[in-house]
Amino acid sequence: MASAAATASSKCKLYFVFACFKSIISFGDSIADTGNLLYLSPPSNPPPNFASPPYGETYFHLPTGRFSDGRLIIDFIAEELALPFTPPFHNGGNVSGGVNFAVGGATALPDPFFAKSGVQIPMANVSLLNQFNLFKDMFLPTLCHKLPADCEKYLESSLVLVGEIGGNDYNDAFLQGKSVDDVRLFVPRVVKEIILTINELIKLGAVTLMVAGNFPIGCSAAYLTYFYSSNEKDYDPETGCLNWLNNFSKHHNKLLQSELDLIRNQNPKVNLIYADYYNAAMLIYRSPENYGFAEGALRACCGAGGPYNVDLKVQCGGGGSHTCKDPSSHVSWDGVHLTEAAYRSIATSLLRGSFTVPQLQTVSNSLSSINTGVNSISDN
Repeated sequence: MASAAATASSKCKLYFVFACFKSIISFGDSIADTGNLLYLSPPSNPPPNFASPPYGETYFHLPTGRFSDGRLIIDFIAEELALPFTPPFHNGGNVSGGVNFAVGGATALPDPFFAKSGVQIPMANVSLLNQFNLFKDMFLPTLCHKLPADCEKYLESSLVLVGEIGGNDYNDAFLQGKSVDDVRLFVPRVVKEIILTINELIKLGAVTLMVAGNFPIGCSAAYLTYFYSSNEKDYDPETGCLNWLNNFSKHHNKLLQSELDLIRNQNPKVNLIYADYYNAAMLIYRSPENYGFAEGALRACCGAGGPYNVDLKVQCGGGGSHTCKDPSSHVSWDGVHLTEAAYRSIATSLLRGSFTVPQLQTVSNSLSSINTGVNSISDN
């Protein structure tokens, strides 16, 4: 078997069960959005903040619709697979190397749920269900001409990324004043929606899926600003993160992993991988200096002052905001999203570390540079 893997295309760096992926299919929110919200946003003057500098300044040297100064986790995964960056579906460009349906602001739950709950969402018709329906009803028919066998072959050779998704379901509610008890009731529904989508993807022929958990939101500069507390006991003394919010994220992730276990038992031939964003990120939050983040983990690079450089009324790139000289020395980019450097560190922990379940080494033949002494994904 090892020799068979060795004869696979030299351009493919990452193997799962000796299979070389030909494309990436992605669903999610702004953590993975490579430009969909930009193309969906109506023309405006000035343009949306994420469509203006300093977004994109580090790698692309111009805004691309990504919510960071540069590349995202999905971009580092694509590079590891020797694939082009995954293009946004709504751009209508070349999708031979994959397609991305993730939209900034997207929720796992459908829009009517929030209308009933009294929670406003920033963008309609971009939920996980909407993204899946676009994939199933508009994308697949054009790709495989309604021949099920062709669709199955395409999905078999694709890495399907689901999430991170669900964060906005909670963000929108928390930041509109909903109590933690109220929002906690959302969690089983959010997880159920994610699981429904995964099962539908498997029915269509998906074989390898990577499903991301939620980040430690108690370490978010925006949340630390919004929920600022004078009670020291509310904070983790090691990291400075808010305990109760991180416990909330752990609750979501625990329920999600339990449901993923059930799917694995029901589909033994499917490679279902949990991407532990929470603990991969906590490595950085516990010891930022060890990972090159000299300015710490909690203060945003781009913002408008205050303890965490976040003013919830001022967006990054807007009037009154300022940007740090070196984004790579910061974990937080704009108070909500992370810097390219932080995303690279997390991607490295997923692809070459122990922060997936099962660990990638147990389901893959080789990882690029895994035995070369390289500790992180290349800057190039």
